[in-house]
Amino acid sequence: MILNGKELSEKRLELVKKEIDSSGLKPCLATVIVGDDPASQLYVRMKHNACEKVGIISAGIELPRNSTTEEIISAVEKLNNDPSIHGILVQLPLPKGIDTEAVIEAVIPEKDVDGFHPLNNGRLFSGRPDFIPCTPGGIMTLLKEYDIDPAGKKAVVIGRSVDVGRPMAALLINADATVTVCHSRTRNLAEETKNADILVCAIGKAKFVGAGMVKEGAVVIDVGTNRDDEGKLCGDVDFEKVEPLASAITPVPGGVGPMTIATLMENTLESARRHAKL
Repeated sequence: MILNGKELSEKRLELVKKEIDSSGLKPCLATVIVGDDPASQLYVRMKHNACEKVGIISAGIELPRNSTTEEIISAVEKLNNDPSIHGILVQLPLPKGIDTEAVIEAVIPEKDVDGFHPLNNGRLFSGRPDFIPCTPGGIMTLLKEYDIDPAGKKAVVIGRSVDVGRPMAALLINADATVTVCHSRTRNLAEETKNADILVCAIGKAKFVGAGMVKEGAVVIDVGTNRDDEGKLCGDVDFEKVEPLASAITPVPGGVGPMTIATLMENTLESARRHAKL
């Protein structure tokens, strides 16, 4: 079974649009991008395009690559204090020399639609989530859509990043899965992954996970966006080799990526609801 994130994201975006149209709300998402990294610019454009599609107002703040941490925080604080802004997204990664953690903490939790603020992370890990990081949140929506219940299952997450791996593990724990988090220091990685009923791959290495690392019948979620030796877009999973083994698998592209953006739109709408006390 192919877990079609593109198709589901379009359904979710249509629901967001309908609610905005009927509620009279005017949600606004502000993005902050520092420098001219082509990949970051592409991701921001995709987010603005999604905003336009559903009726969310978007504001783009562009800062030069040589901006200081203090200058970025100052821009974020202006957005914090603007009542017309409901969500703030700082596009990562920030240039070298910037205190990324300080910038993330500068976004007030009420507008942290990316779910990266330590307060929102703490709520997630305590089992009382508020704004959830968009990629793990989108994955949980995808699992629910396809009636894949993590309860009682063995889940393995490859990757321990703050934006994907760790919150993904927390969400799976909250859904009653038994979770193992693997990373670059994990010994005998294949032994861990071959035990997984649900395998989430988020390490950023093209086609790293092959058939020898996957249990037959596993659900395989591929978060990676990479280029193979021929320059073709691919994930962390060797799709052609793993797909015959898996009971369900996400493609790249068209799997997790669209769900990330759909979840961002949903979080922004939710923030607008709260500001309007609806």
